[in-house]
Amino acid sequence: MLTELFLYLDRAYNLPGAGLFHFITFRAGFAILLALTISLLFGRRLIDVLQRMQIGETVRDLGLEGQLQKKGTPTMGGLIILAAILIPSLLIAKLDNIYIQLLLLTTVWMGMIGFIDDYIKVFRKNKEGLRSIFKIIGQVGLGVIVGIALYNHPDVVMKEELPSDSHVQLYGESGKSMPAFGAAEKSLKTTVPFLKQTSFDYTEMITYWNEDWAPYAWLVFIPIVLFIVTAVSNGANLTDGLDGLAAGSSAIVAFVLAILAYVSGSVVFASYLDIMYIPFSGEMVVFAAAFLGACIGFLWYNTFPAQVFMGDTGSLSIGGIIAVFAIAIRKELLIPILAGIFLIENLSVMVQVAYFKYTKKKYGEGRRVFLMSPLHHHYQKKGYHEAKIVTRFWIIGILLAIFSIITLKLR
Repeated sequence: MLTELFLYLDRAYNLPGAGLFHFITFRAGFAILLALTISLLFGRRLIDVLQRMQIGETVRDLGLEGQLQKKGTPTMGGLIILAAILIPSLLIAKLDNIYIQLLLLTTVWMGMIGFIDDYIKVFRKNKEGLRSIFKIIGQVGLGVIVGIALYNHPDVVMKEELPSDSHVQLYGESGKSMPAFGAAEKSLKTTVPFLKQTSFDYTEMITYWNEDWAPYAWLVFIPIVLFIVTAVSNGANLTDGLDGLAAGSSAIVAFVLAILAYVSGSVVFASYLDIMYIPFSGEMVVFAAAFLGACIGFLWYNTFPAQVFMGDTGSLSIGGIIAVFAIAIRKELLIPILAGIFLIENLSVMVQVAYFKYTKKKYGEGRRVFLMSPLHHHYQKKGYHEAKIVTRFWIIGILLAIFSIITLKLR
């Protein structure tokens, strides 16, 4: 909204400074500052409201050190994150961009699912929250919408082979039209990490059997989108178990996603790095900046000892955003590295449950691989302080983030 206003003022009246809104980097910086401001100001007020309404966390005694001290800490703090993402994005991003539209939808959709879950836990006093089947239905519904949009929308295109001319125009940063080096095309290709000039086309998964089945490639693509959205959102949800862990890990991922979106939406960088050029994807940098600012701002109140918990309202929306963002810039195969913390947390639960069931069936008693799952609770059981666990997970997340960026050239 603000962007369109200032661009109009620049064109019509040549207003000094209004032209800055042409530049993605300026708008991304503006989005971070606005998201941080909203988080800090709105966050304090929301926490006070939640405390007055006695909307506190109900904690079961799992034998973890310091766990019961968390009882009564306000939850549903994910509303802070949602506000700090949505308001800057609506004001600063270009709302006619299909990628921005999908990310806004993802934020609201997953936020609503998480809000309903938190509402049932807090107001209905039902510790189980929203039944798992309904969460899955919600995640599948979002995956279907995102998959169909990415498959059919005319603006969702890409180009693999770019000219090596370093003077080619940088599209997206100045807001001008695309350079004439050949039209981008509809494609279901995605980037394969570590392999140069190699991409994977989801269409080949169905045309392998019959070339005439190419128009039905969506039968493969949409289920893959469903799986990624569900897996990453659940991974973020499981990671949200220690003060600052999910928010800090997500901030690290958001920073890398902003970089990946910027280079993917730039002809110059895409050509230099020899990666897919995805027109219009550069606008996602603004959303990623708001996402980053929201996570950092939330950490102000969520670091140990937490004054508020994000709840499912925040964790599910965070996971959904990361999944849809990665799919949109054709970097979903990088998720196991980039969102490695979420993956590890997910796998620790899956291994624990599978091994427990297997040993119970074979030996008559269930045995465990970890002292407790998700993995962060295993280290709590081993006697590590919560702040130390979170900090070390952040360090691992930073290392994975650096490695994810390096994969752009490590091929």
